[in-house]
Amino acid sequence: MFDLLKTFSWQELIQHPWRNAAAVVAVMLGVALAFSVQLINASALDEFSQAVRSVNGQPDLELRSVRGSFDEAVFARVARHPQVRLASPVLELGSYTQAPDGHRAAVRVVGIDALVVPFVAPDLMPRPLAAVDRLALFAPDTVFLNAAAQKNAQGSVLRLQSGLQMHAVTVAGSVRAGGAALAVMDIGAAQELFGKQGQLTRIDLRLQTGVDAGAFMRELQSAPDWPPGLSLSPPGDAQTQAQDLSRAYRVNLSVLALIALFTGAFLVFSVLSLSVAKRAQQFALLAVLGLSARKRLALVLWESLALGVIGSAAGIALGTALAALALRLLGGDLGGGFFSGVSPQLQWSGWAALGYGVLGLVAALVGGWWPARRAQGLPPAQTLKGLEGAQGIRHSHWISIVLIATSALLTRAPAFFGIPLAAYVSVGLLLVGGITALPWLIGVLLDRLAPRVARHTLPLLAVERARRQRESAAVAVSGVVASLSLAVALTVMVASFRESVTVWLDRVLPADLYVRSSRSLSASDTVYFTPEFVRAAGQLPGVQKVQTQRLVSLKLDPAQPPVALIARDLLEPARSLPLVGDALAVPPGQIGIYVSEAMVDLHGARVGTVFAPLSASFRALAPVDRSQAASFFVAGVWRDYARQSGAIAMDQRVFERLTGDQRANDLALWLNNPGEAEAVQQAVRALADRGLGVAHGEEAAAAAGSQGNASELLEFGTASQIRVTSLRIFDRSFAVTYWLQAVAIAIGLFGVAASFSAQVLSRRKEFGLLAHLGLSRRQILQLVALEGGAWTSVGAIAGLGLGLAVSVVLVHVVNPQSFHWTMELMLPWGRLLLLCLAVVLAGTITAWLAGRAAAGKNAVLAVKEDW
Repeated sequence: MFDLLKTFSWQELIQHPWRNAAAVVAVMLGVALAFSVQLINASALDEFSQAVRSVNGQPDLELRSVRGSFDEAVFARVARHPQVRLASPVLELGSYTQAPDGHRAAVRVVGIDALVVPFVAPDLMPRPLAAVDRLALFAPDTVFLNAAAQKNAQGSVLRLQSGLQMHAVTVAGSVRAGGAALAVMDIGAAQELFGKQGQLTRIDLRLQTGVDAGAFMRELQSAPDWPPGLSLSPPGDAQTQAQDLSRAYRVNLSVLALIALFTGAFLVFSVLSLSVAKRAQQFALLAVLGLSARKRLALVLWESLALGVIGSAAGIALGTALAALALRLLGGDLGGGFFSGVSPQLQWSGWAALGYGVLGLVAALVGGWWPARRAQGLPPAQTLKGLEGAQGIRHSHWISIVLIATSALLTRAPAFFGIPLAAYVSVGLLLVGGITALPWLIGVLLDRLAPRVARHTLPLLAVERARRQRESAAVAVSGVVASLSLAVALTVMVASFRESVTVWLDRVLPADLYVRSSRSLSASDTVYFTPEFVRAAGQLPGVQKVQTQRLVSLKLDPAQPPVALIARDLLEPARSLPLVGDALAVPPGQIGIYVSEAMVDLHGARVGTVFAPLSASFRALAPVDRSQAASFFVAGVWRDYARQSGAIAMDQRVFERLTGDQRANDLALWLNNPGEAEAVQQAVRALADRGLGVAHGEEAAAAAGSQGNASELLEFGTASQIRVTSLRIFDRSFAVTYWLQAVAIAIGLFGVAASFSAQVLSRRKEFGLLAHLGLSRRQILQLVALEGGAWTSVGAIAGLGLGLAVSVVLVHVVNPQSFHWTMELMLPWGRLLLLCLAVVLAGTITAWLAGRAAAGKNAVLAVKEDW
């Protein structure tokens, strides 16, 4: 066998290097894209996990609040507990720093007790500079930065935002913790700087030796006087939540990258089909000389394996290079926003390389299976005389029906650990079922077309041959059907998502001008607008009405990421929110809330039920009247494309009554004249510069430590500007899908060209006979072009129908199960029809080009080869 590979197969390779190189490149690109995505995600997740571990340390238990912060009196209670060996208080806040170039950059501020933190989280232990006194660990307005935050320092000064003020603090050293920008300071200094006196966000606990952590948690949390909203949990939940939250995004991105490998298998199929067709008589001669059918099958499979080995090895190398380049240029974020701010090092995995390499080999072997079966089934005597035509394997249409029916059933299956595995299998079975149904579809369509062309010679010859060689026609267009169906499915999915986002933006952006204090939910407690600022903004000339929005981070479930509580004007929920279905009337004595779709899936907040976890949260939130336990009724569900982990909307008046919190994070301004938005912006900036955004308790600190104009800390945007920016980000995020569509279509058309070339080469005697009967070379080429047009037209119809079916699964199953939001199916008929017409035109041209070589003088002489 190896002797044949070194002689017989090697000659084919050196005679047609570019054709075989195309197959190798297809496998290489598929492996490279999938492997690079895997490396980038694995490296980013590893870096993020290390950062979480370095900040959270290694305690036995973590005590956190649903609200985020809680009374520090709890610290004394747990620290004195006889089963607690060590308790470390932490105040963790999100804020912004002003970088040297003037832009705001997110920073995580962690207040710690330097006497305790080395025993729990040593990476947070401040390391003073050589010239700095060691007591600077406890000094006010003094911070210690990690490597990422040091880039934003201006010499020995760092500017931190609190409210609408920037406070200058001294950089006295560093910390070893990695990850995104981090500033560590004394916990008392942090409380004073951000107005959080008497508050903590976390207590890390080390238990006495032999203490059962589960029993300890149950004992504390079951105590009658245990403060509401506090929970104990083992460390590592944050890391696990990041993995869980990003898992669906990472898997979907990997599946998208594997599309190139899927289409690469069809290119291997096309290249080897052409190769076997051109060498049919050589295979027949080998058969006569004693090479068995089984060995002919093995020989072609070895050839496909060789293409797969070369392509996979090159793909692993290219994928490693792409991942290293992407990590250097983009960091660890590929567009999902899960690992923004992380600058990971490449974490190369031999097992992952082996896995994706094997995928490349499998794709090549699958692509080479049918050509190998054709070489196995060649009739030697007929093939030596040139009488062997293109063969096909006949399938019962019941196989297709069973595959498609199974695919439909799998769409009803739930996600598996947040991954729509059944839906992916459903898409695969749908594609295979549709492609195996091609012979039946070709027969149905062409049987109806045949009577219409009965009086036209060339169209009749083209249609009749396709009808009688429907298996061969199915093989020829299978690549186009596979690639076109995926292209159609991706086009419909992206168009549906974009249209749904556009409609959503129109609904959530009703005002003329928007003012934002913070882009991050984690910074909503430290960066905000005061009630005085809001009232002053509403009295500005040109402002007709002002609506505010307050964002609060709630930890409803220790096993789930925080959700966003949004307090805004909800007198008319159907107009204020993009509701899914109708809103229910709120029963008397209950408070109506409206949850995002993610809340239904992740927290079970179903319409018409009372959402008890929020009641427990408000007992921790409400300092005004703790005696009244609020009951929250889920009155409706709304679409939220901005927050994947869930959001709850409630009326702002009710929120203020329950909590006494009148701060705001976003302002929506309706103007008398929308054309005066720029003038209103300048007026709002002037308000901020006059200090109206400073809370009463911060006035002295602002006067002493603040620097710079507060107006620089505000972000403005009109509804049209926000819409354009959001859609631009959307298009940039999905740009890779357009490239993958182009690759898929190109591979499919190459497959058509190779299939037609293979069949044309085996029909030289047929063309010679037609020439003897009077057909000119031009007419023979027209015949081949008509066949190509007929076959690719059927392929386009099948690809369009199959792609629409796949798009329904993507839109209504994969996206809701992966990201917990729904969208409306939108069919861009103009683009889809242009795509199909382009495929038919390209298929016709490639068939015509493939027939040129076989329609010349050699075809006429081929008739004599039998004599």
